[in-house]
Amino acid sequence: MSERKVFEALKWASSFLKEQNRDENAGEWLLHWILGMDRSQLLAEQRMLLSDKDWIRFERAVKEHASGKPIQHIIGYEEFFGRKFMVNEHVLIPRPETEELIEAVLQRIKGLFPKNKPLKLADIGTGSGAIAITMKLECQNLEVMATDISQAALKTAQQNAKQLKANIQFQQGDLLEPLMEREEKWDIILSNPPYIPDHDVLDDVVQDHEPSLALFGGADGLDFYRRFAMDLPKLVPQQALIAFEIGAGQGHAVADLMKQAFPSAQIEILLDINGKDRMVITQI
Repeated sequence: MSERKVFEALKWASSFLKEQNRDENAGEWLLHWILGMDRSQLLAEQRMLLSDKDWIRFERAVKEHASGKPIQHIIGYEEFFGRKFMVNEHVLIPRPETEELIEAVLQRIKGLFPKNKPLKLADIGTGSGAIAITMKLECQNLEVMATDISQAALKTAQQNAKQLKANIQFQQGDLLEPLMEREEKWDIILSNPPYIPDHDVLDDVVQDHEPSLALFGGADGLDFYRRFAMDLPKLVPQQALIAFEIGAGQGHAVADLMKQAFPSAQIEILLDINGKDRMVITQI
């Protein structure tokens, strides 16, 4: 039987991770998962002895994270909008900033469209499916289609949709091509496309474990927004909502692209919780 108590295991993890220049609080998150407890239970059980099995699993998980593996890949999921989404090396790990995008879109749907009107929404570059699935579950009158160029990402998104009981149509294809093939109009188009400039150096946890296909957006990070601006006017009706997540400092450039595409639209640049420009919303 392990002689280690919860507080001793956490103390070891904290100092070990700090030495490796990792987040020293990650041990707490990993131990929640291994013991199946929430944070308050874990704090209440500080003097509980860990079984040998739990200690071995914990030590292995902490060392995996120290070597650079994201916690979400170790535990297999990330929480997003209060739901658990399965994640892996084929998809981006959903970020809190994207929850802010969804909140902003839900708010504007209420202002722009009649209540309970059936609406068609497309999520472009869906990855784990976090945006498409959350929108469908939060707003049942939406007919949702999610696209991605990566078959492996779509498979992950489909599993998440099944697990969370969200009725969504998935289609593989490059950016807006799956929509253009259909010759239909879409009331709402959302995307969190790759927007990191190609030359940017990222944290090794991100660089080594998340798909570069979903991260990099050309020399200035704006390649995908240029393609959107070119093709979106063919895909939306006279009244529509388009919302993008963007990289910090890209707000005015993306807003200008949308202004060229939709000269009479109302365009907003929204800041995230950290005060960085993070969303561009176009209301047509």
